[in-house]
Amino acid sequence: MRSALTHLACSKCDAPYDADTVQHLCRCGAPLLASYDVEAAARTFTPQNLAAREPSFWRYGELLPLRDERNRVSLYERMTPAFPLTRIGAATGLPSLYMKDEGVLPTGSFKARGAAVGVSRAKELGVKAFAMPTNGNAGGAWSAYAARAGMEAVIFMPQSAPAINRLECVMAGARVSLVDGLISDAGRLASQAIAERQLYDAATLKEPYRVEGKKTMGFEIAEQFDWNVPDVILYPTGGGVGLIGIYKALRELQTLGLIGKRMPRFVAVQAEGCAPIVKAYQERRTESDFWPDARTVAFGITVPKALGDFLVLGALYETNGTAIAVSDDALLSAQRNVAAQEGLLICPEGAATIAAAEQLRAQGWIASHERVLAINTGTGLKYPDVPYPQPALLARRSPTGARASEGEAPRLR
Repeated sequence: MRSALTHLACSKCDAPYDADTVQHLCRCGAPLLASYDVEAAARTFTPQNLAAREPSFWRYGELLPLRDERNRVSLYERMTPAFPLTRIGAATGLPSLYMKDEGVLPTGSFKARGAAVGVSRAKELGVKAFAMPTNGNAGGAWSAYAARAGMEAVIFMPQSAPAINRLECVMAGARVSLVDGLISDAGRLASQAIAERQLYDAATLKEPYRVEGKKTMGFEIAEQFDWNVPDVILYPTGGGVGLIGIYKALRELQTLGLIGKRMPRFVAVQAEGCAPIVKAYQERRTESDFWPDARTVAFGITVPKALGDFLVLGALYETNGTAIAVSDDALLSAQRNVAAQEGLLICPEGAATIAAAEQLRAQGWIASHERVLAINTGTGLKYPDVPYPQPALLARRSPTGARASEGEAPRLR
């Protein structure tokens, strides 16, 4: 499984960069993406060989950037399941509705993919300390993998981020600064710290390897669907790195000849309270504007302006996809329905994709016969402060016949 990494290339101007020195953005300001010798990778990157390898995303080593497996930083990641939502699909008119559940990964979200590959490659390049802004889950994942690698993590997080994410970072030994504002404000402070302390910039798409970890979702999807990709993939989109990564993976598989010319139609799902990609898509633009006063209970997709917005929009246009915004009420309702009907407590961001699938089916954009894959990016257990319905308190009598005090839990027999 020798990496076939050749170089980095600018995602806008295609300028080449040396992959074996620390790199961040292109001189033009755009993200750099990893390029591979596909002909060399094709010799061993085959369905037969993959099936015999370990059941983790490290099985895709030829198309990952790590040169030496001894530099791998791992919390024993495993491939995540893609399974049918039978009852939700039947109620929605989508009998072939599936969900890929990233909540089973270390640290409880898909961010473990980007952190594992990003931290491993940073270690390989000699990085000792990094800084990054985060809405929560990315900070928790990168802090955990940094601890595993013996690396210093400096995290800037909005004060309104979920408390559990803050706890994750602190417990992993990261230096955490809470910011009065959004992730865009955290990003400005992180950039200052990076410049002052000469830290490695691990912000979204400002280093080239987080997306390489995220793209392994695309490889897994192809394998799990027997190399016949779904018709539609719905992705909760904040920074959009996961969508960019899945699209990149499927294009690489096309080049390898492992999937056909047909691509899934990608759907970028956002919340009505923060929908810059949706607005840009509706206006048929190639970049988005900053979204003022961004807010939604789906905190992970509260990104007012994504650095890689043009890459997300490009994937939508090139696959005849779309972008849709859903209300907080709709995504919370979808979250409750998935839990009650399928037994899965998914995150609000993942629930947004189910709400979007329902709306797109009702509009006729998704046909009933199509295979549809929704991506759940994390476990709902990390969101205890989301406004869930409260269970009814059953009244009971004490052994003496007195009524139980208010707030006392009933003893059920």
